Amino acid sequence: MDKLKAYETFASVAGRGSLSAAARAEGVAPAVIGRRLDALEAQLGVKLLVRSTRRIALTHEGAAFLDDCQRILAEVAGAEASVSAGGVQASGQLRITAPAGFGRRHVAPLVPPFHEAHPRLRISLNLADRIVDLAAEGYDCAVRVGDLPDSSLISIRLADNHRLAVATPAYLRRRGVPRHPQDLARHDCLVLSSDASQSRGWAFTIDGQPMHLRPHGPLDCSDGQVLHAWCLAGHGIAWRSTWEVEAEIAAGALVPVLQAYAAPPNGIYALLPHATRHLPLRVRLWVDFLKQRYAEPGFWTRP
Repeated sequence: MDKLKAYETFASVAGRGSLSAAARAEGVAPAVIGRRLDALEAQLGVKLLVRSTRRIALTHEGAAFLDDCQRILAEVAGAEASVSAGGVQASGQLRITAPAGFGRRHVAPLVPPFHEAHPRLRISLNLADRIVDLAAEGYDCAVRVGDLPDSSLISIRLADNHRLAVATPAYLRRRGVPRHPQDLARHDCLVLSSDASQSRGWAFTIDGQPMHLRPHGPLDCSDGQVLHAWCLAGHGIAWRSTWEVEAEIAAGALVPVLQAYAAPPNGIYALLPHATRHLPLRVRLWVDFLKQRYAEPGFWTRP
């Protein structure tokens, strides 16, 4: 048995929490993963994992062995990278997930250039607005926008994300510019329908204190892109993220209002199922690539 492959399989199963997730990540049948683990345990003469139909747990010996496995795998990856012809090169499969709207605009366009830099990679991008279970579903990295719930996942902040109220110049000429958040009650606000919104409302800072308002208007929708389109058509004021409207603001198609009451930004994050010091090279390079591109001057204002 290839010892290095056995170590990789063990680390993958331990990190992802199931044989099936590790099998999906590698593109093999769960039975193959199971046989590798059986052979590794037989070779070592100890039980590394307690397996049941619902979950996998590390034994005391397995937890100690996992640290050594991850260290060995990281050292091997580093050694391979240091002698690769094109510099630091990643290989294997990279599975990424991101929210649909943000992913279409600011993740999907970055995948091809990243692949060009690392042609030995196979990259799979899933765009979905549901919360994906990284470990259970075999994903290496999730890009998420907004406040993060408490989680055992590792989070790396990639960029700031501001939320702001915007409208077209034509709407503001017709209806006037709101000077205080309370003025929104007299405006046509384009809001997420109540069955779709999971937020606490539109956030502002008033007298140094955070405040959330839930404006109302004649039009609401469960889809944020529709609200964006309605706003661009001049139908009202919308509450959008800077990643979605920075280009239109720069072009003069939209105008931010109530900026004196802006709330602190939330973040754009990379979420990882493993501790950062044991990240596979492909994941570490992808996260660094995102941070670098998102920090480029003018990135968010590009059409």
